Amino acid sequence: MVEVTLWGSLAAAAEGNSKIEIEAKNIRELFERLSEQFPRLEPLMTRGIAVAIDGTIYRDTWSKELPTGAEIYLLPRLAGG
Repeated sequence: MVEVTLWGSLAAAAEGNSKIEIEAKNIRELFERLSEQFPRLEPLMTRGIAVAIDGTIYRDTWSKELPTGAEIYLLPRLAGG
């Protein structure tokens, strides 16, 4: 079980939950479980979400393990230039 903090619009899509405890061993499983539990998150995840684990941002690293007790934040991808 890991605790995940959802940032910005992600929390709104998760029925207002900014912190969620969920069973997942890696980023891929985390996204699958979140999609099942909160279907409104799926379009946002399809557009792209950055995952910060203990202060390091991972993008497109689906197999990255989620250590127990780690600080995990999901952030919507930012566009711009």
